[in-house]
Amino acid sequence: MNQQTSNIPAQAWQSIVAKYNKPSISVSVWQLINSLVPYFLLWVLMVFTLKISFWLTLPLIILAAGFLIRIFIIFHDCGHGSFFRSKKLNFYIGSACGMLAFTPYHKWTDLHREHHQTVGNLDKRGKGDVWTLTVDEYLALSPFKRFSYRFFRHPFTLLGIGGIATFIIGNRFSNRKMTRKQRLNVYSTNVIMLAAASLVSWAIGWQAFLIIQLPVMFFASIGGIYLFYLQHQYDDVIWCRQDEWDYKKMALEGSSFFKLPGILRWFTGNIGFHHIHHLGPTIPNYNLPKCHKENELFQQIKPITFFESFKSLSIRFWDEKTQRAVRLRDIKKMRVAA
Repeated sequence: MNQQTSNIPAQAWQSIVAKYNKPSISVSVWQLINSLVPYFLLWVLMVFTLKISFWLTLPLIILAAGFLIRIFIIFHDCGHGSFFRSKKLNFYIGSACGMLAFTPYHKWTDLHREHHQTVGNLDKRGKGDVWTLTVDEYLALSPFKRFSYRFFRHPFTLLGIGGIATFIIGNRFSNRKMTRKQRLNVYSTNVIMLAAASLVSWAIGWQAFLIIQLPVMFFASIGGIYLFYLQHQYDDVIWCRQDEWDYKKMALEGSSFFKLPGILRWFTGNIGFHHIHHLGPTIPNYNLPKCHKENELFQQIKPITFFESFKSLSIRFWDEKTQRAVRLRDIKKMRVAA
């Protein structure tokens, strides 16, 4: 981030956001159609191909997972109130999309709003983010707790186990910190999802339902968690303490611009423009590319390409001394040098 971008006053970026944060009913409805209809058609095809061979079904499973990620982005936009002007419509459509992604509306969206207000804040970690320790915090841990942290942060755990466990198991439970509205929403979501799963299982058989649903969720969760991880875990990211935290600065310097190929950008609902999304969460996903293209402010942001993104998977800590994201090998070098 250059000095010119850092010094842009709040009034300037707020006026930019205001130009793009108006949803279009026609575009939103079309996005619903071109996301939900193919997803359900793929389900029909998967049921039929499964009778022939699972290996014939597998490519359709992966494709369906891509559509499910896109459906989750619609759910995400509804939670921000950016997909429709109507609050009720955002709730009902968002809740329906959330159920397809095994995610209760109020539990997730309320936590996600907190994430927007605390992202990159070392004093307010744990609000819908990937848990990140500072170097000093890690070195102060016992050997077992260090191993536990490394195990949690390993891509196999984070993407392979953590994602599907969060969506299928974690999202089914409430806790004492939740409001009554959030708890009731979790329970009602579970009941409706159970009824829907029972109906589909009755129609196609419970074995076929599980053989299709679980892999779809598995691949979708890997893609979804990877996107979420990369949004605030990359080499040029910034973190800071509460007294230095600034909303605009954290949006533009603490949130990534993931430059994906066109087809992947479509399936991920433009969420790669995450720096713009954090600056203006009420901008519908389909307006994010236009906002980026028409404003020099955003074109100054250094992008992360698809292949470059994989380097971020080795990031483990934030070093407050050097003010940068570091890896385990960096800590080993620091200790040898000391």
